[in-house]
Amino acid sequence: MSSTRIKIFISSVQKEFAKERKDIRDYLRGDPLLRRFFDVFLFEDLPARDQRADAIYLEEVRDSDIYLALLGNQYGVSDKKGFSPTHREFNEATRLGKERLVFVKGTTDENRQPKMKALIDSAGAQLIRRRFADISELMPAVYASLIDYLVVKELVRVGPFDAAACTNATLDDINLDKVIKFVELARRSRAFPLSEDTPPQQVLEHLNLLNKGRPTNAAILLFGNTPQRFLISSEIKCAHFHGIVVSKPIPFYQVYKGTVFDLVDQAVDFVLSKINLAVGTRELGTQAPVAYEMPPEVIREAIVNAVAHRDYTSNGSVQVMLFSDRLEVWNPGTLPPLLTLDKLRRPHGSVPGNPLLAEPLYLTKYIERMGTGTGDMIARCRKAGLPEPEFTLTDGFVVTIRRRPEQAFEAVGGKTQAPSRHQAGTKLALSGNQVEILNQCSDACSIVELMQLVGRSDRTKFRNQVLNPLLEEGLLLMTIPDKPTSSLQKYRLTEKGKILLSKLKKKGSR
Repeated sequence: MSSTRIKIFISSVQKEFAKERKDIRDYLRGDPLLRRFFDVFLFEDLPARDQRADAIYLEEVRDSDIYLALLGNQYGVSDKKGFSPTHREFNEATRLGKERLVFVKGTTDENRQPKMKALIDSAGAQLIRRRFADISELMPAVYASLIDYLVVKELVRVGPFDAAACTNATLDDINLDKVIKFVELARRSRAFPLSEDTPPQQVLEHLNLLNKGRPTNAAILLFGNTPQRFLISSEIKCAHFHGIVVSKPIPFYQVYKGTVFDLVDQAVDFVLSKINLAVGTRELGTQAPVAYEMPPEVIREAIVNAVAHRDYTSNGSVQVMLFSDRLEVWNPGTLPPLLTLDKLRRPHGSVPGNPLLAEPLYLTKYIERMGTGTGDMIARCRKAGLPEPEFTLTDGFVVTIRRRPEQAFEAVGGKTQAPSRHQAGTKLALSGNQVEILNQCSDACSIVELMQLVGRSDRTKFRNQVLNPLLEEGLLLMTIPDKPTSSLQKYRLTEKGKILLSKLKKKGSR
C-alpha cells in the first residue's frame, strides 16, 4: 500500500454524483472505525495544478488501494477514442488488479445512456455489483463492503476479540509451565478432564485457544510469557488515595503486568494490604477471629470481572482506586446487549464479553457461571453490614464498594470506633503478614529472610505493602539506616514494636 492508511479512489460522473461523493467522504471521516483505516480521494479536494484532469485521475487510480465506482445514467464526456474518464478509470483499476467496488444507482436501465449500460454490463461480468436507490441505501452498502475488505485483509476481526489470533505471537510466546500449573489447578477445582502430563499445545487446543495453529489473544492473556508485549493495555493500575477524590501526589501507585491470573492476584493483594484488618481475641475459640473491613470475596469478584469482561480493543487499562470512603474498580467496557444495570442486581444469564478468556477463569474458580457474581457481591456486602455495591456506566463500567472501616472491628467483637494504626489495642489494623514480621524481628532479619517467611517473591511489592508501613509507624528500624539499599541491611523491632507485640500476645492469650 502507498501509505499507512488505505486509499480509496471514488470514480463517477462528477455532476451526477457530486453529493454522494462528498457524503461518502464525510461518512468515512466521521466513522470511528473506518477513519482509522481509510482515506478518500476526491478530485474536488485537490488544489489547482498545471496538469490535465484526466491524467490526475489515472495517476490517483494507480496510487490507490481501492477503486470505488458510482455508476448511474450518464456516461460522461468521451475522449477521441470514445471512452469517458470513468470508463478509463475502471479499465486502469482492472489492469492493475485493484480492489474494485461498484455501486449502481437504480434497478432499471431505461434511462441509462447506452455506453453507461455497456460499462455496467462489463463490470457485472467481472465482479459483484451492488445496486442502490438513494444515499440511505448506498451508505450501508459501502460500509459493508469496506468492513468485508478489512476482514479479508485480517485488519479487523469477526467474532470475539479473544478468539482472534494474537498479532505476531507464536507458540514460543506461551509459558508452558503456566499451562501445566493451570491443568493441575483446574483438575482440583472443576475436575478438568485432561491429565497433568497432557502436552501444553493439546491443552490449548482443548480450550479453543489456537487459531490456525497460532495462539489467540486469550491464550496470550492467560498463559503468555509477557502478555503486555502484545496487548499493552492489558495491565492493571492500582492507586490508593487518602481522601475521597483523585489527587496528586498519589501516596501509593502500582502498575501490575502479567497474565490475567497474575493481574487479579496482585490487584486483590494491593487492596487487602491497604484496608483495615481487625484481629480479635481468643475468647470464643482457639483461633483469634480476623476480619477485613470489606469482604475479600467481593473485592476479588469486582476485580476479576473487570479483567474478564473488559474491552481489550480499548487503549484503557483496568483501574483499581481505593479512597478513604470507597473502592472503585473501572474497566474500559460496557454491558452486553439485553443486559442492563438493573438486571445485574437480579439473577441473570451469563454473557461473557470474552468467552474464551472466561472459560479458564471458571475452571480455576476465579469466576462462576450463570451470572451469579454480582448477586453474590450484593449478598456478601449485606451480610457484612455494608451498603450494596454500586454499578454504573460512564466512559466504562464501574463497580463501587463503600468502605466502613469500623465494620472489621465490629465483626471480631470490637467497639464501633476502630483504633488508629498508632493505637495498640486488642484490635489492630495490621495485615497478617505484618504481624508475622513483627514476631520474627526480635532478632535482626534481612529482607530475603522476611520475604521467605511470608511467602512473597516480589521485592518491590513486599516493601510497599508490608515492610515500609512498619518502618513508617516506627515499629521496625534499619540496622544500617544511612545505607537503606545496602545488601547487608537488616530490620529489627523498635521499643515501640516490642511494646505493641507484647500487648498483642497478651490479648491473644486471653
